[in-house]
Amino acid sequence: MNLAILFGGKSSEHEVSLVSASSVARNVDQSKFTLVPIGIAKNGKWYLQSQEELERVQKNADATFKIAEDPAKLVSVIPGGERGALCVGGKALEIDAVFAVVHGTFCEDGVMQGLFASAGLPYVGCGVMSSALTMDKEMTKKIWNDSGLPVVPYRCFRRADINDSKRYDELVESTIKEFGFPLFVKPCNAGSSVGAGKANNAREFSMALGEAFMWDNKVLVEKAVNAREIECSVTGNAAIQNSEHDYSAVRSYTPGEIAPTHEFYDYDAKYNDPDGAALKIPADIDQTTAAKIKALAEQAYKALDCSGLSRVDFFIDKDTGKIYLNEINTIPGFTSISMFPKMCEAAGLKYTDLISLLIDEALERHASYKQLLTSR
Repeated sequence: MNLAILFGGKSSEHEVSLVSASSVARNVDQSKFTLVPIGIAKNGKWYLQSQEELERVQKNADATFKIAEDPAKLVSVIPGGERGALCVGGKALEIDAVFAVVHGTFCEDGVMQGLFASAGLPYVGCGVMSSALTMDKEMTKKIWNDSGLPVVPYRCFRRADINDSKRYDELVESTIKEFGFPLFVKPCNAGSSVGAGKANNAREFSMALGEAFMWDNKVLVEKAVNAREIECSVTGNAAIQNSEHDYSAVRSYTPGEIAPTHEFYDYDAKYNDPDGAALKIPADIDQTTAAKIKALAEQAYKALDCSGLSRVDFFIDKDTGKIYLNEINTIPGFTSISMFPKMCEAAGLKYTDLISLLIDEALERHASYKQLLTSR
């Protein structure tokens, strides 16, 4: 089976994607899948990468994909082309499924998923609607709220609020009055804590809002919680859940815990500081709490109609013990030492088998969609 593996992307998480995809390339079951590497440059153009580059990454555990931008290898997409949808120089690549190991805006926010759907290609991960919803932190929280799931109190600032100085001042004042300090500030549609900050006073709040608005037109402001950070992996298809196939059943795995050495788990702690956080799998929580986390993770996943995979992030208030849903990531970090695959492995699902499971689920979901009527 020809499996296109996509990496890079026009997002702030371009480099993170290269690391994740390199790990997938080394651990995919090569007896089942023939990889076709496609790199997405920072300008958004897709380029077919050489087999030599693929072999370089697969043979070296420390190697990371580098994207060669060869105009002769530019990839085009034919809507409705199905297996022949991805082409180079007018010649179809004959792709059976796509594993887009990409993160952030233009990648996991429904944009790329819509392209695959239009092309008629099976792809790993959530569909268009759930990808778009989960990328937007405000919309995610609204749906969880409506589903009766616990979220941290929040407000959403929009660029329109900045453009109306009176409205902006009133919103800042009322937010401080309602939540007090400290506050967390983050772009609604960015991942990996890009543009996120913590404010302990009005001056820092103003600066954090300014930084966050550099990355998005909507900014989420949350009441800070003195929290432990717990994560839980989930796989399956919320809409189908075919009991005959393990890969489509919604399943949660062993929860893990992040203990950051920074003030909070920011971009530096995640990617630049090797001692930025201690990762504990399993999380240091009792069985009752672990069971509650797993159940809530599955409920959160189903509420958003997710499929394929997601990592659901939680806060446990150190003062009250209350559990809050924080965020959901539909294409989480995917290196062999990332939290998502490590939590799956702790529950007995090995990394290579996890990759195969996700591809099987993608194929089943695509086959299910093809059976639906599109006209009378």
